[in-house]
Amino acid sequence: MDDAPIVVGIDGSAPARAALQWAAAEAAATDVPLLLVSSANAGGIGASSPFVDELRFTARRNLASATESVQREHPDLSVRTEQSSLVAAQALLGHSGRARMLVLGRRGLGEFTGGLVGSVTSAVVAHARCPVAVIPGPDEAGRGANGPVVVGVDGSRASLHALDVAFEAADRYGAPLVAVHAWSDRDLVDVVAGTPGATWDDVGRQESVVLAESLAGRAQDYPNVEVERVVVRDRPVRHLLERAENARLLVVGSRGRGGFEGMLLGSTSRALLHTTPCPLLVVRRS
Repeated sequence: MDDAPIVVGIDGSAPARAALQWAAAEAAATDVPLLLVSSANAGGIGASSPFVDELRFTARRNLASATESVQREHPDLSVRTEQSSLVAAQALLGHSGRARMLVLGRRGLGEFTGGLVGSVTSAVVAHARCPVAVIPGPDEAGRGANGPVVVGVDGSRASLHALDVAFEAADRYGAPLVAVHAWSDRDLVDVVAGTPGATWDDVGRQESVVLAESLAGRAQDYPNVEVERVVVRDRPVRHLLERAENARLLVVGSRGRGGFEGMLLGSTSRALLHTTPCPLLVVRRS
């Protein structure tokens, strides 16, 4: 998978351009190809419709403009384009089995970036077989360019995979890492069972051990990454969003336990997808 591309959705909108800029910078930094994908299928329009030619023309124009922009900023970057006849979500998901990651803007004019209100972005995040980055609009771009990488940790396999990705990103950026473990809404039966008189302080100490064990080994593998550990008795959304205010990147696992359980379908994921002020990277469980 060394030649696996970063795939970015293109629709000509300002948020899609912000996603393109972020994806191109990531591809250049990691020396991997960049694949620009634009859909010429708005859904529900038959092949004989007079609007099809307009959709194809717009897709070609958007891809040409995006390619020119990337080559101007990253002249040595390998860039390919694809004009797809599939609807946007299908076009992107078709690449998820072999892509390094998929990248979308949060909001925009077309299928790719309007999906948070509808179905495209949520469908891509829920079903992609690779990490998915959701990039906020240009008004928010750059606000945390020098900030830390923030990662949600709950001890699950999904969050451990997210930790690996977050450490690698922090090391590459030369940024500190903030590991946030929120535990109040996880099932605590296994923690307090058989421990008469256990207090919340006792549980808190045990949850600190969960975070420490999750970080064990990874910190040694990345000695140049400064790690801040945050353990809170609360739901994760508020603390992740608070930390994301000045973050360079927020990384979460696609599924976990406790506060992150079912996050692709529940309120946590919806809140993060809609409101995270920095790039959000959702990492699928391997």
